[in-house]
Amino acid sequence: MIARYSRPEMSYVWEDKFKYDTWLKIEILACEARSILGDIPEEDVKVIKAKARYEINEVLEIENTTQHDVIAFLTNVASYVGTESRHIHYGMTSSDILDTTLSFQMKTAGEKLLDELYELRSVLQARAVEHKNTLCIGRTHGVHAEMITMGLKFALWYEEIKRNIHRLQNAIEEISVGQISGAVGTFDHLSPFVEAYVCERMGLKPAPISTQVLQRDRHANFLFVISLIGSTIEKITTEIRHLQKTEVLEAEEHFGSGQKGSSAMPHKRNPIICERLSGMARILRGNLIPAIENNALWHERDISHSSVERVIIPDSCILLDYMLHKTIGLIRNLIIYPENMIKNINLTRGLLFSQKVLLKLVEKGLVREEAYKIVQDSAMRVWRDETLHLKSELSKDEKVSNLISKEELDQLFNLENSLTNIDEIFNRTVLNTDE
Repeated sequence: MIARYSRPEMSYVWEDKFKYDTWLKIEILACEARSILGDIPEEDVKVIKAKARYEINEVLEIENTTQHDVIAFLTNVASYVGTESRHIHYGMTSSDILDTTLSFQMKTAGEKLLDELYELRSVLQARAVEHKNTLCIGRTHGVHAEMITMGLKFALWYEEIKRNIHRLQNAIEEISVGQISGAVGTFDHLSPFVEAYVCERMGLKPAPISTQVLQRDRHANFLFVISLIGSTIEKITTEIRHLQKTEVLEAEEHFGSGQKGSSAMPHKRNPIICERLSGMARILRGNLIPAIENNALWHERDISHSSVERVIIPDSCILLDYMLHKTIGLIRNLIIYPENMIKNINLTRGLLFSQKVLLKLVEKGLVREEAYKIVQDSAMRVWRDETLHLKSELSKDEKVSNLISKEELDQLFNLENSLTNIDEIFNRTVLNTDE
């Protein structure tokens, strides 16, 4: 099912051809290393390089009999190489090529995901700058709180994507290890030089220690980062879904010409991309649990992990690639409605300025508790009566009038005097050129 969401550059990493090509490359590199050690005549290595090949359909047909993918592959390759094939896979176990290949696939896929993250970061940066001063209401507990700007929302997401980039870079580095260490990881039948030689040419590092397999905490961490990136996407899309509510309508997904929102209601314009991405984030989190459970294997190896990984690792990489691609388009084409933002700011008739008045009263000498009660009493009346405004209610209070002049009160309720430190926040985030 996940394959339908794949883009060619990501899905190719998980196709049989890419996998078998990598297996063959590892096997040939191992022969080269043994030739350097003097274990294989150079002429035999030349024959192996010239003749080594496979046919996917033949491999799969052999596997139907052997019920072992690596043996089927080696049998097929040997049929093309001839007697020199005796050098191939010498001293190795299946996991030597399986795990080294999986690491290479995860590294390659991770780098493609990084490219998408870089682009998403760039798009968020551009939208943040564009809407740096686009005033909108900030909400806590879903209730109007104080003023922010739409640019700050984008900047917040930008900064989280930056952290996700760092996390993925570290996860890629951690998974970029290989092993050619034999049946239980002791190099009993193969020099550690072979492992070092193969890994260097694959762009990997030798694992400091392995059993028959690489340890699965590395893979679990990779999928943890993927699921965490998914949660960031869910955060973004959940916010946009709220902003697109009819009674809010501060932002909206792009609605294309000819697009339909409902089979029953022709007027509908639904946040379908956001809802889709929010749901897909659940799949990524679901894949994380078996990845963590894969870390506890019996002794030096069992295969309870491998069947799971054939699903969760390709699916997670493919799905996140799709999610990032869709999120980039979502943010780039997101429609912003500044006029509705101002309308919603005015919806609570000055209540968002309550803290400014509270602090001004404290500055004028009132005890905080008394100042809080004065402002709250007026605010509660405004909540109950839609004809009232907080400024007019406060102006009726004798203590307020004695301490705060009409001109000062007007300034406290002036939108233009809000958010004086926006520049500082932007200098610390989207305008920070240190990275």
